[in-house]
Amino acid sequence: MLSNSFAKGKQNTLMSDYSSLLGDAVLRHRTRTAEHAARIEAELASKVKSEFIANMSHELRTPLNTVMGFSKLLTEHDKRKLPDSEIVEYAKLIHDAATHLLSVINDILDISKMQSGKYTLDAREVVLDEILSACLSSLRLLAKEANVELKLKARYDLPRVRGDAVKLRQVFTNLISNAVKFTPPGGMVTVDCHGRADGGTTIYVRDTGIGMTPEELKIALTPFGQVDSGRTRWREGTGLGLPIAKALVELHGGELEIMSTKGKGTEVAVSLPPCTFVTVAQGRDAVLGQGS
Repeated sequence: MLSNSFAKGKQNTLMSDYSSLLGDAVLRHRTRTAEHAARIEAELASKVKSEFIANMSHELRTPLNTVMGFSKLLTEHDKRKLPDSEIVEYAKLIHDAATHLLSVINDILDISKMQSGKYTLDAREVVLDEILSACLSSLRLLAKEANVELKLKARYDLPRVRGDAVKLRQVFTNLISNAVKFTPPGGMVTVDCHGRADGGTTIYVRDTGIGMTPEELKIALTPFGQVDSGRTRWREGTGLGLPIAKALVELHGGELEIMSTKGKGTEVAVSLPPCTFVTVAQGRDAVLGQGS
């Protein structure tokens, strides 16, 4: 009897020791996994920060150099008389550069406000087809210069939505201009709208452009991230356009989804809720979609 009790006690001690060792092993494995994930995240954050600084250097210096260079030429007009046509051309280049610089600064301010939770909407009933028509009108010259066909397929009896007309125009201007910029000459960009059974509206921006891989798409939706950031085309911007558009749509209580195939094109679907509903979330997690 005593022998059985001793054996059972020894067995329990061995099981306890084994459980303790197993628990320690699991804990060490989880710690290593967490440290590895944290290291990768830190490396990614450092890479994104470095790329952002490099991009900002280009995005800010290029228009500033244009403004300074051509304005200096204008100040020397009394020494070297410039033809009226050159003066007009220089003034236009200065204006375009200043407009681009203002756009860069506004993007940075917008994302900063969103991250701090201080971004608000002037929500009211808006007519989507009017907003989309205005966006396309302002982008037709860009499409013509890029030799890209731009089409709007919008019904004029679309449900009205509740939102900020200025911010919604910012969303669709960004999405359509991106589609035009990354569509080769001879391609097409189509904007299509459909009312849904729940009273909401879904807007599709489709292009026949270069498309993105899943990895590139993830980068494009990361604030300050740029796909193919090694290229220094001025028009590629700060890498904030898509994240800002996505955040603005989510502030309206909507959803932005991107489906893209490398070499075939991209489709962006913006789903907006019915006019009776709007989200007023202003916190950092809600705005940037980082709550999950």
